[in-house]
Amino acid sequence: MTLFVEEEGSMKLPFDVKETAELMIETVLEYENFPYEAEVELLLTTDEEIRRINKEHRQIDRATDVLSFPMLDFETPGILADVEKIPDAFDPESGELILGDIVISKESVISQAEKYGHSVKREYAFLIAHSMLHLLGYDHMEDGERMVMEKRQREIMEKAGIPR
Repeated sequence: MTLFVEEEGSMKLPFDVKETAELMIETVLEYENFPYEAEVELLLTTDEEIRRINKEHRQIDRATDVLSFPMLDFETPGILADVEKIPDAFDPESGELILGDIVISKESVISQAEKYGHSVKREYAFLIAHSMLHLLGYDHMEDGERMVMEKRQREIMEKAGIPR
């Protein structure tokens, strides 16, 4: 698994962001029995920048905690059919499947950790798990989807040793 991390702004989170992201990405992929080595890009940014990105890509003019930009379409969440036939799905240098991009607001990580009464690291790990599920085709727009995704998130966090 390859993780590319870019960090904007002067605010730093109080733990190793790459190490925690790698733990969560690997835990999600293992939990999902994902059959490919994967590549993910992670941008840690400010509320101002995530608001700009949210407006540009989703036409929603407000900051948010996390945005997910999947590179692949899954007919069934977590299951890829004929991925070998998708042009540019694999990085030509590493051979890894390119899953997509995650964008996280560091300010939201801190404020939500305080709001929900848990550690900043736990909130960050949760957002990585949540976003990875989106990259794997999961969503939470309908109640049934939301319940499936929430159960998976909870089990992934426990598997990673970062429960509520």
